[in-house]
Amino acid sequence: MSDQKKIIVVGSSHGGYEAVQQILLDAPETDIQWYEKGGFLSFLSCGMQLYLEGAVKDVNSVRYATVEGESAKGVHVFVRQEITSIDAQRHTVHVVDHENGEEREESYDKLILSPGAVPAEIPVEGRELENIYAMRGRDWAIKLKAATVNPDIKDVVVIGAGYIGIEAAEVFAKAGKKVTIVDIADRILPLYLDAEFTDVLTATLEDHDVSVAAGESVQRFEGKDGKVSAVVTDKGTYAADLVVESAGIRANTAWLSDVVKLGDHGLIEIDDFQATSAPDIYAVGDATLIGFAPTGGYAHIALATNARRQGRIAARNALGEHIAFPGVSGSSALSIYDYKFASTGIKESNAASYGVETKSVLVKDTYRPPFVPDDEGNAEVLFKLTFAADDGRVLGAQIMSTQDTTANINAISLAIQQHVTVDQLEYADFFFQPGFDRPWNIINVAAQQASRELAASKK
Repeated sequence: MSDQKKIIVVGSSHGGYEAVQQILLDAPETDIQWYEKGGFLSFLSCGMQLYLEGAVKDVNSVRYATVEGESAKGVHVFVRQEITSIDAQRHTVHVVDHENGEEREESYDKLILSPGAVPAEIPVEGRELENIYAMRGRDWAIKLKAATVNPDIKDVVVIGAGYIGIEAAEVFAKAGKKVTIVDIADRILPLYLDAEFTDVLTATLEDHDVSVAAGESVQRFEGKDGKVSAVVTDKGTYAADLVVESAGIRANTAWLSDVVKLGDHGLIEIDDFQATSAPDIYAVGDATLIGFAPTGGYAHIALATNARRQGRIAARNALGEHIAFPGVSGSSALSIYDYKFASTGIKESNAASYGVETKSVLVKDTYRPPFVPDDEGNAEVLFKLTFAADDGRVLGAQIMSTQDTTANINAISLAIQQHVTVDQLEYADFFFQPGFDRPWNIINVAAQQASRELAASKK
């Protein structure tokens, strides 16, 4: 390890938090300055649904850390203080204190940037109207919670059918609102699941009185008395007392354009060690690309797990190590009412965008042996395994059931990282006990089918 350093960490969400924790583990004597331009440290937007639905009662508990707790560890924490510019050559940052308006310069030996991303705003007429909300951050969480119990809000339109949009739709449907999801894509969750899964989930949403308007482009917002009253698409008009925009994110990097090299969509270009183009400056989180294990290239996968891993690697390298980021598979999970699903790696629907020729097998099985009744925890499981058409390398998978089978996806993620083939996976050792699963894990079943199909294709 190197001598004591002064390291500045910008941003207090997943990546920034993990960078600070790694520094404390490896070099607690480091002079750490941690900056959050908002007034609340390390709010976790991924926990917002639990708060909005009442499972978590206190919005202030949806966080990793507190100022008091981190200060007690020796971290110099600054909230409502924003780093507005960086002089990479002089190794200094310009700080604005939003509490008193004062400004100052701070020096650093190493700088770790976790600027994150902000919700994308649809550039259409009427977006100045009131009651157009986002679903990111503590302030929006408080406003959204109030909206769930506001009797004047009856019709809610959610724009965007990714994870955040789906969570918002379920929150407001459970709150008794009439909900419509609008998305320009032709189905929900296209980044995470193939059509065999999303067809089931769309029907589930509609069974719970959530309307899905897929394949529609928002044209404008209409209003009455300064508040939104309808969302107009190219195919219809939907009443709206509240709009929740969840149509993607954009990197919060405009202020860094003259500091580090930015790529497509304003993403910070980094190397395998989280280093930017500027000396002694590292970057992590949603504002960066990330090593993608299925292809060996890079992808933009905005997940908390990814940012946390990057934060740890960046901190270790800032302290003098030379650790390459190992790559991720993009593993994630969510639920829609009774269904719980997870996915990782490449799907059949997005393989072309990665330039990979794939094959897939789809397996339907039961979670436990057939003699176990459904009311004792049995249910149908849908599993899809995707693999390379030439050599059978495992590239991705998706799983879904009303029982929680999502942990299976972790095995696939590891298989991807270790370049396991379907031939190797077909007899992989998974335990069996009737109270938990089948004699052949569904991963084995799918791999066996894939191995047969791969062999047949080579004859």
